[in-house]
Amino acid sequence: MTSGQEKSCQEIAHSGHSDCSSGSGSSIEVDRDTISPNKAWLKYVDRCRVTVVEPMPNETPIFPDKIRFVCLSDTHAEIEKSSITIPDGDVLLHAGDFSNGSRSEVKLFNQFLGKLPHKYKIVIAGNMDLTFEGSTPHGQTEPYGADVARQYLPNCTYLQDSAIDVFGVRIYGSPWQPEFCCAFNLPRGEKLLQKWNKIPADTDILLTHGPPLGYGDSPRSGGHVGCVELLNTVQRRVRPKYHVYGHVHEGYGVRSDGQTVFINASHMNRDCPINQPIIFDFPLPKGFVKEQ
Repeated sequence: MTSGQEKSCQEIAHSGHSDCSSGSGSSIEVDRDTISPNKAWLKYVDRCRVTVVEPMPNETPIFPDKIRFVCLSDTHAEIEKSSITIPDGDVLLHAGDFSNGSRSEVKLFNQFLGKLPHKYKIVIAGNMDLTFEGSTPHGQTEPYGADVARQYLPNCTYLQDSAIDVFGVRIYGSPWQPEFCCAFNLPRGEKLLQKWNKIPADTDILLTHGPPLGYGDSPRSGGHVGCVELLNTVQRRVRPKYHVYGHVHEGYGVRSDGQTVFINASHMNRDCPINQPIIFDFPLPKGFVKEQ
């Protein structure tokens, strides 16, 4: 980090300051360059500060007045056999692509979740979790949708365009991303915006599979592939304290715009499962205790 960037992600998330948002509470419209994210980013880059933030050390002690969140994404059936240690915490967040599309991988992932000590485990699907959209995964003759798939994940709370309150903190999860491959793909523009319009304005932590434009959304080929309307929804309407996602493996890391902390928690670095989980602390809201 350079001089002037020494704030922790917690200090940034709870400072209430932004360098790039405008039109607080305003409705979001489709950007005219939405289908060309590289072109769209040229308009945003001068307005939106992208500050790289050093992640918290995973050995940081857990405090009674703070909720410890542990973030993962894009484990692709590798984390179950990985030697990487999952840090202790109060809440585990997984931003999708926990499988490569098979039912057996979903079962193994659920077994893995069951061995973790976190009180709450919150999971969304990604584009490779075909079973959760009802697509036919490899090696299966019939698809099954989210209602059936949830039965294979009893060891967590599965969110799909829905929310949960944990210790007084509202978490909203959505699996969608711009058309790429496999499951939960929608055209850029109005179709995706309709999904983002469902995100409650009082969301504290947003969990999506795909990234917003400009914040950890550059693949190995370069450029940007994030969603313009997701960025505008986050910065102009919802303003969550944290936005956790994955999908673009090369975008791993923590960034901030001065208002929201953006966390790409992909376990995969390109094609290798080597990235560490990312943790953060959220102040325990008044009137709540972690022991309840």
